[in-house]
Amino acid sequence: MVKEIVRDILFLGQKSDEATEEDKQVITDLHDTLEANRDCCVGMAANMIGYKKRIIIVSTGMIDIVMVNPVIIQKFQPFDTEEGCLSLEGTRRTKRFKKIKVKYLDESFQPQTSIFEGWTAQIIQHECDHLEGIII
Repeated sequence: MVKEIVRDILFLGQKSDEATEEDKQVITDLHDTLEANRDCCVGMAANMIGYKKRIIIVSTGMIDIVMVNPVIIQKFQPFDTEEGCLSLEGTRRTKRFKKIKVKYLDESFQPQTSIFEGWTAQIIQHECDHLEGIII
C-alpha cells in the first residue's frame, strides 16, 4: 500500500527497532511507496512511511534492493556532499563514503554481505542514517 511520507522531525529523529519476518508488510509498503514517488526519490527508510523498523529500500536504476537490519561494516574513501530528502525541505551538507560493505537480510530474510559503490553506496548511507534517527 502506498503510504504518506512522514515529515515529523520528532518521529524521524528516533532510532528504529530491529525488524523481523513479522514486518513483511513494511517491505511491501516500501516497494509501493517508492514506486509512487520514483520521479523524485531513490531510496526510503521505513520510518519515512511511519514504521520505526530497520528496513530500507534503494533504487539502483535497474532494480530495487531491500535491506532488513542493514549494518555498514566497512567504509572507504570519504567525501563531502550535499543531499536532499523526501521527508525534509531543502538540502544539507554531509560526509559520505564512495565504497561501503554492508551486512543485511534480503527480502526473503536471508543473510547477505555486499559491497556497494558510488551513487548506490551514498543512498544506502543516507537511508541507514534514517534508521539511527540521524536527520540529513
